[in-house]
Amino acid sequence: MARLTIDTPIIKTLWHQRWQPEFVGTLLFLVDADRVLLIEKKTGHGMGKINAPGGKWELGETLQDCARREMLEETGIEAEPLGCVAELRFVERNGPQWLGYVFVARDFSGHMGETPEARPFWCPLGDIPYEQMWADDAIWLPQVLKHGLLTGHGASTPLVYDLLFEAGELLEHHLSSQSVLSQPVHTPRSGEI
Repeated sequence: MARLTIDTPIIKTLWHQRWQPEFVGTLLFLVDADRVLLIEKKTGHGMGKINAPGGKWELGETLQDCARREMLEETGIEAEPLGCVAELRFVERNGPQWLGYVFVARDFSGHMGETPEARPFWCPLGDIPYEQMWADDAIWLPQVLKHGLLTGHGASTPLVYDLLFEAGELLEHHLSSQSVLSQPVHTPRSGEI
């Protein structure tokens, strides 16, 4: 069983007054002109699915550092996140509870290559393979990309989504009116309680 940490927020969602995630993670969508860098996940959570580079937030790093580290580990590319564009609350009736933070980047360096964790590839923005991704991605990803890229930087007002699942199947989703993130993206993660 996952241990909760001091820095894991308690959040009010549509389905829980006091929801607390077991895991916190990041995704980083790197956009270059009219294409986005995606990965086919080879191991762990989401194996076989297409998504952006991302993973679990580690002790001592900020959420932005986590996004940067996961991009490098999974693709070999160093990318500079513009800012956090969205917060995703994955409320699962029968399984782990996840809180996700989505970043968008434009600047990068390095050489893309396959890693033990992922097979990275460039995808035209108009041809994102939603049928090979998590069911909820088609709901929030177009909005995240539009929101993050039109502002020219990380959106000042993030998108906040509540997503209800049962056994991995999306049951309901809602775009919240919340205008601030539940977790600061520049504060390092502290220890377990």
